[in-house]
Amino acid sequence: MTQANLNLANETVMANAIRALTMDAVQAANSGHPGAPMGLADVAAVLFNRFIKLDPSQDTWPDRDRFVLSAGHGSMLVYAVNHLLGYDDMDMDQLRNFRQLGYRTAGHPEFGHAKGIETTTGPLGQGLSTAVGMALAERMAAARYGAELVDHFTYVLAGDGCLMEGISQEAIDLAGHLGLGRLIVIWDDNAITIDGATDLSTSIDQAQRFAASGWQVQDIDGHDPEAIAEALIKARSDDQRPSLIAAKTLIGCGAPNKQGSKATHGAPLGDDEIAAARENLDWPHAPFVIPQTVYDAWHAAAARGQAARLAWQTRLEQSDQRSAFEAANAEPDTQALDDAMQRYKAQLMADAPKVATRKASEMALEIINTTLPNTVGGSADLTGSNNTRSSGQFSVSKGAFAGDYLHYGIREHAMGAVMNGLALHGGFRPYGGTFLAFADYCRPAMRLSALMQVPVVYVMTHDSIGLGEDGPTHQPVEHLASLRAMPNMRVFRPADAVETAEAWHLAMSETRFPPVLALSRQALPNLRGLLADYQLADNLSARGAYVLREAEGPRDITLIATGSELEIAQAAADALQAEGVKVALVSAPCFELFEEQDADYRASVLGHAPRVGVEAAVRQGWGGLLTTTDAFIGMAGFGASAPAPQLYQHFGITPEAVATAARRLMAEGKKEA
Repeated sequence: MTQANLNLANETVMANAIRALTMDAVQAANSGHPGAPMGLADVAAVLFNRFIKLDPSQDTWPDRDRFVLSAGHGSMLVYAVNHLLGYDDMDMDQLRNFRQLGYRTAGHPEFGHAKGIETTTGPLGQGLSTAVGMALAERMAAARYGAELVDHFTYVLAGDGCLMEGISQEAIDLAGHLGLGRLIVIWDDNAITIDGATDLSTSIDQAQRFAASGWQVQDIDGHDPEAIAEALIKARSDDQRPSLIAAKTLIGCGAPNKQGSKATHGAPLGDDEIAAARENLDWPHAPFVIPQTVYDAWHAAAARGQAARLAWQTRLEQSDQRSAFEAANAEPDTQALDDAMQRYKAQLMADAPKVATRKASEMALEIINTTLPNTVGGSADLTGSNNTRSSGQFSVSKGAFAGDYLHYGIREHAMGAVMNGLALHGGFRPYGGTFLAFADYCRPAMRLSALMQVPVVYVMTHDSIGLGEDGPTHQPVEHLASLRAMPNMRVFRPADAVETAEAWHLAMSETRFPPVLALSRQALPNLRGLLADYQLADNLSARGAYVLREAEGPRDITLIATGSELEIAQAAADALQAEGVKVALVSAPCFELFEEQDADYRASVLGHAPRVGVEAAVRQGWGGLLTTTDAFIGMAGFGASAPAPQLYQHFGITPEAVATAARRLMAEGKKEA
């Protein structure tokens, strides 16, 4: 790119403005991390002044460059930059109240709290890995709509800690394998962590690691503006490899007595050191005061981005891809989805298939993926087990980004983060699969999906001891409870093909909360047919729980089950009914949605009779459906290796056990009466 008309002479003072605002804000908060923003200020000044393409007046412009501060503890860098660029929600009052309740300037950048924050970062390595998803989305969108509409870079500032985290290897390996040449990672190579010098804990050659993973690698002085610019120009070339720029920096650069030491990492510099830094940087201005000439320099960078955005808008208006592009970037077409899923449920009710819910999921995806234009599937090397690939999908590979199915390899953690990046970028609705027991491998990324309210769909199959012989390492016991405990997460455990279709319908209509679909390996009967007067337009799973079969008269007992155990509860209900017991059978595919229903509806489902809960998992998390005196038939420990039917007998999750528990509760109730 040409450097003409750029104000290169002011880059030092532009960088010092970042340093000053960082020092002042961290000192005012009496907490924070000044070292990284001060050390990276020169990199940021060059990057934003000469290269980055964004428009603060239209912060969600689809073809903007993405900027990810993976070292999220250095959040004052992005807040200072966004203030200086002129984002209208980042006035000086936000910086004065850094890390304070009710302000946008949280301790770590949080997506949705402020404009210009592309993703929540702070858990180290997550930002870098999420950025891989953004860079992948850019290539996939460019393959669909052309370079006139999609032509941008993803820039990442990462620290030593980001590169130490294991997820970084999963992510950089995938990025190198796919040849994501629009991804540029600038490593803040300051050799300092909280404990001290990095050689306390690592001696890896990061440059060789990245090169071995298929990256272009450059080493530069991170305080030399021309070296920074030359490296970025090379990284932005037509080389298909993603780029690592190892920028050797001085942590806390500008603080004369503390720079280069761990003292600047995570604590205010103190009044005396700030005064010394002001003198050292030739920055005579009072705290939180920025000269107009500095604002002008930063605003010029924003104006350059605005001009690029206006030119893009003209291209969009003239493009024959406009309708498809806008549809992909819009919310889901819920009417089309409603119509398609209603027709599909009618077929299911007629056919009454007995299939595993993982298979039912695959069947539902045939409808989903032909109805919505922008779904992207994938699996962590378990496609044939997760059943996540429908017949019309084809694989994304290096240089062939027009596909809609991703092979994440055995990288569950990176899969979650990459899907977050795909969703945050816009234009795609990602879902990805693994075994439910391996949710632990991708849990940090799932937590960020929930925290950011990004509706990434997690397909988690082999959801219980019902997977059988693979044994307790693969049999999830505590996982449902742990995922249900996560705020904003929607955990669906469907009991048959109809509930699975409804779960997918809800998942792909969702705009805020990430759904988890916990699916069985074993075949399950179609139980929706038990429901009298069922209307196809009703998505009963949307209520979270519903009465599948009501008692004939006032209830004596209520049986509540999820997933594969609904069949067991139904058999128990049949046995009890044959004895004259007035028993209601409740299916509860999503606890979170049930908790959102009004009190009258919940009471109508749960009733006033004693209850028995049935789920091949631990009881924790059932508090919204069972009282402390109700019974639970499930797991109290880890599973075992054996055929599934033997395991259900061994652990006492049987119709007989459910019926026995019901009889006991009824007998106890009669004694109390």
